[in-house]
Amino acid sequence: MYRVWNFLTNYSLLLIFGALIALVWANINPEAYHHFVEMVIVDHFFIGHAHLDAAGQVEYRTLTLHYLVNDVLMAFFFAIAAKEVWEAIILEQGSLRGKKAATPLVATAGGMFGPIAVYLGLAAILGSETYDAVARGWAIPTATDIAFSYLVGRLVFGAGHPAVRFLLLLAIADDAAGLIILAVFYPSGELAPEWLLLSLGAAVAVFVLFNWLPRRLDRHKELRPNSTFVRDRLSWWPYLIAGCLSWYGFQEAGIHPALGLLPIVPTIPHADRAFGFFAEAEQYLTDLLNHIEHLLKHPVEVVLFFFGLCNAGVEFSSIGSPTWLVLAGLLIGKPFGILLFGWLAAGPMRLGLPAGMRTVDLFVIGCVAAIGFTVSLFIASVAFPASTMLGDVPVQDAAKMGALFSFAAAIVSLIAGKVTRVQKQP
Repeated sequence: MYRVWNFLTNYSLLLIFGALIALVWANINPEAYHHFVEMVIVDHFFIGHAHLDAAGQVEYRTLTLHYLVNDVLMAFFFAIAAKEVWEAIILEQGSLRGKKAATPLVATAGGMFGPIAVYLGLAAILGSETYDAVARGWAIPTATDIAFSYLVGRLVFGAGHPAVRFLLLLAIADDAAGLIILAVFYPSGELAPEWLLLSLGAAVAVFVLFNWLPRRLDRHKELRPNSTFVRDRLSWWPYLIAGCLSWYGFQEAGIHPALGLLPIVPTIPHADRAFGFFAEAEQYLTDLLNHIEHLLKHPVEVVLFFFGLCNAGVEFSSIGSPTWLVLAGLLIGKPFGILLFGWLAAGPMRLGLPAGMRTVDLFVIGCVAAIGFTVSLFIASVAFPASTMLGDVPVQDAAKMGALFSFAAAIVSLIAGKVTRVQKQP
């Protein structure tokens, strides 16, 4: 439990602190808050919000604090998430490989389709005006906050319950799907896919020159002089340079640049095993990929603080239909979607459940996974322009409030655990 709390402290408490400051500030002095968030750092720059000319081409860019946090610095957060997903897929003992991951992966699909169906279905019932205004936010309730969900899962099931491991697999797969959704459905501008060749070229070049080639030259050499030279003398610098090029390629391609480091993560030398997010042994791995993750630990804590500060400043008067739609998608769509698809996988598809898990536990897992928070907040910030209104309510702010309110899923999960008589396992 200490390791989970330590992880939560590292990656989430500063985020919550920033979000609380933003909420208070935005409701006391909204003008000062929004002036701070949109503060111009550099005007007429090569990165930042695009200003278009009459022909629709980028004339110049303005780097604001909001852009710096959401589009530049959050790239390091998504790189850490991508690192965990990559290891879960590529390593021989990865948690998302083989039959053991089959049922959680199918349940993950239910945990995405369920919220989408509830969100869009209720929006359609509320009328065409509401549907047209909020439809673009369909992905907001699909997200799961790994750290908080895992902590609540352990409180509900106990550390030794197989449902906790099931939940973690589901949350990691959910993160992977979320990264794909962001890249495909939420471009940051007019698409120019040819710029992705820059990202691809940077990834291939850094992999070949600083990963594959040194290992190739070190064949049959016990001391591995070339790999050691690259590791000790060059360290992470080639990957940082490649990451900058890849990030710029994403920005110019019109794909959200916060995902710009993703092509570089698989090129970094990694260990032949991984112990997962909450394993104490993970800190003792000395491969370059884990070394970079350790270096990013404290900077990402600060980034998440500013992410909360720059994105959670919502006035309570902004609560409206989008708030309840996001919340319904998470609190209704997640549990029933995971229950339905998990049952289909375990029963008709004969993939089974882990020993010691009941079918009804899938519903409780869905309640726990309904804590969207970090990624839901991020998607809300990119799904809607700040100017989009539904009546007198700013849609983006209302949707963000739904992401913040998803913490209610923790209480729902504890109640669901009691009602379904979950037997906690220490």
